Amino acid sequence: MTDPNRRARDIQAAPSRTRDVSQSGHPVVKGVLAAVSALALTLSGVGYFSVGRLGGQLSASELDVSSQSRTKGKKDADALDGAVDILLVGSDSRTDAQGNPLSEEELSRLNAGVADGEINTDTIMVIRVPEDGSKATAVSIPRDTYVHDETYGNLKINGVYGAYAADKREELIEEHGMSEGQELEQQVARAGQEGLIDAVANLTGVEVDHFAQVGLLGFVLLTDAVGGVTVCLNNEVNEPLSGARFPAGVQTLNGTQALSFVRQRHDLPRGDLDRIVRQQVFMASLVRNMLSAGTLTNPARLRELANAAERSVTLDKGWDVVRFAQQLSGLAGDNVTFTTIPVTSVNGVGDYGESIITVDVPEVHRFMEDTVEADDGSEGENSSTETSSSSAADSSVFSAYNVTVLNAGGVPGQAGRVSEELGKQGVEVAEVANAMEGLYAQSQVLAPDADDPAAQELAQLLGGVPVVANATLEPGSLIAVVSSDYAGPGMLTAEEAEQDAPVGTPGEDFGAAEIAPEITADGDSPRCVN
Repeated sequence: MTDPNRRARDIQAAPSRTRDVSQSGHPVVKGVLAAVSALALTLSGVGYFSVGRLGGQLSASELDVSSQSRTKGKKDADALDGAVDILLVGSDSRTDAQGNPLSEEELSRLNAGVADGEINTDTIMVIRVPEDGSKATAVSIPRDTYVHDETYGNLKINGVYGAYAADKREELIEEHGMSEGQELEQQVARAGQEGLIDAVANLTGVEVDHFAQVGLLGFVLLTDAVGGVTVCLNNEVNEPLSGARFPAGVQTLNGTQALSFVRQRHDLPRGDLDRIVRQQVFMASLVRNMLSAGTLTNPARLRELANAAERSVTLDKGWDVVRFAQQLSGLAGDNVTFTTIPVTSVNGVGDYGESIITVDVPEVHRFMEDTVEADDGSEGENSSTETSSSSAADSSVFSAYNVTVLNAGGVPGQAGRVSEELGKQGVEVAEVANAMEGLYAQSQVLAPDADDPAAQELAQLLGGVPVVANATLEPGSLIAVVSSDYAGPGMLTAEEAEQDAPVGTPGEDFGAAEIAPEITADGDSPRCVN
């Protein structure tokens, strides 16, 4: 089998070598397109089943997500629940969902070049749907997000699928003598899918319930099946690498035009992040079309949509898509939201000098958890009365105080974890920072007056640490010092701290990176974008 370290080096080096290659032919830019169609197919599945064509005709992979090992990442007690979580990826495969090679005419229509032998998954989304099917949130993961993998070390998340798939192919051929064919391709695909599912679980803290993958062809077929999709540009575009040539303003694109629209990343202010925004506004408009009465009641449109699904979408074999479609029967455009995970920098540097996007994994977990709470109504009056009352009782004493948490120990991220625990108790922490080295040898609470009731309450919340008077503090200021002896709520072990440690070197924009606001599929006209 290929040396994983060598494979990782190859994966990291490849993007820098191809960064300036014309987008019209290179496969690395094709994966960003494909999930657009799968999202609309997933969110509007009820329309397909209304013509009685799907259900048994969608292609199923060998992947059974329900039985996949949960030994990697936070996929057991810490996994989020209350929603159906679908991992949606777009691949640059030159075959359809049944494994048939695309025709020369289809490849020409897609403007797709020769594949480089490895499948890229440059579009990765987690779609969260509460059990009542009332809402759907699609969370994008930038392709250059730098993650740590147990087998391949640090690498971009868009390379995980290809790394596992390539090594499985080599193992099956060289060690087991398997010949090329459908059985080989199924096992190769399954290895890539399982590797990517684990990587996404580690990054997001979300247990993946189902997997959907769509190839290049589906994007164009689906766009044309709904009669084109309306978009809006802030400025005129003429970018030859992607073939994007559009006037400013509102316009309706066919499948081939849409391909150029969503794959452009050159000449955009934020590069790939702006490309994600384009994908999201396009998908919002696509979903809007799919949910409209004009589409769902048009037999001809539904037949075209069914054909697009059959030819381009692959689902995990344990997914009851008919039941899922029934869950979504009441879904409306204003309840379909598109967003992106928070990032800490967009111009970071990886282990091999490649350009990466850095993230704070605990922050991503919190973001996904907040998404669950917003979606499943877990903060409703009945479910939160007891918690809210308890928090109010504990935190009322802190209402006039400014609380800071300092990390004075050797465990990175400890102060941040303690801050999270205090937040659960209703304590609003104003700042989290590192203490000056060697200044504190013991966990404690600093206050202007050691007998201050708020200081005493904070010390008890931290497990009974001592309160120390510091006359230099401003009135109303409290400092929670977390040192190496800390054993209270939120205590991190060295192993946990290592898992949560940042991957890669953040760029100069560390902490200032911005993600576009949420986009919804409601309204009559699309949001104008770069």
